[in-house]
Amino acid sequence: MARRKGIMSEAFKIELAKELGFYDTVEKEGWGGIRARDAGNMVRRAIEKAEQQMTTRAD
Repeated sequence: MARRKGIMSEAFKIELAKELGFYDTVEKEGWGGIRARDAGNMVRRAIEKAEQQMTTRAD
């Protein structure tokens, strides 16, 4: 099965990984080395940031 191209930029993913405290794992093992829970938290945080931007722009 082909992988879909990611929506998040590499820089944004790195920012989130640093914010959530697992960037050291990404550096050592790559994105495949993170836990599913960390990936889920990263997606959740990205959604939160997008929602914050949308409410800020609506004001």
